[in-house]
Amino acid sequence: MTAGKTGGGSGREGGRSLKTRVKTAGKRSVSSTRWLQRQLNDPYVARAKREGYRSRAAFKLIEIDEKYKLLKAGQNIVDLGAAPGGWSQIAAQKVGSAEGRGKVVGIDLLDIEPIAGVDFQVMDFLDPTAPDRLKEMLGGLADGVISDMAANATGHKKTDHLKIVAIAELAAHFAVEVLKPGGYFLAKVLQGGTEHELLTLLKRDFATVRHMKPAASRADSAELYVLATGFRGARPRADDEMQP
Repeated sequence: MTAGKTGGGSGREGGRSLKTRVKTAGKRSVSSTRWLQRQLNDPYVARAKREGYRSRAAFKLIEIDEKYKLLKAGQNIVDLGAAPGGWSQIAAQKVGSAEGRGKVVGIDLLDIEPIAGVDFQVMDFLDPTAPDRLKEMLGGLADGVISDMAANATGHKKTDHLKIVAIAELAAHFAVEVLKPGGYFLAKVLQGGTEHELLTLLKRDFATVRHMKPAASRADSAELYVLATGFRGARPRADDEMQP
């Protein structure tokens, strides 16, 4: 797909707009009304409903995977911030976990409805015990760690950018604790130019680091994804390095 194109036509047929308009009513704010109108007119939202996906975000992972061939049968995948489950659904389909050919573990602070082939746990990935618990659930190390996490938006672009990059950095630190050599890490970031520490971390621990913007990302969004492939293997911990 071509970046920036979302399909579904222009919303106009015969000179008449077919877009759904939402009136501001009751206690609904103007921003909430705009969000609802955007959802109602989003072709990916409609497609997700038709195809049974938990969220429109599923199509972002589908597109990234189609380009880079990340998800393969039999892999072990960790989905950080999995709710409502769109990425976990795609991962389970691709690795065949419902048929026992791989494992998908999803974690989030929020619970989700069960998904075939997904072992979900309400868990904080920042918990010091989380990496070991995840490896136990997987029965070993992960082939990939994927994350579509984002902090709640404040409406202040610089603040939102700093928050989401901070989350991506924390997710990257988690990933290097649970990935097997050759594994990959995929996470959401925002355009803004302050990803230096994140990129430094990824370039140190992975062979290749790329940025991409899937067509399913809204054209007016600063959303990007960073993909790091070819994990070089876990580095010795500082306390281990001091051992004689």
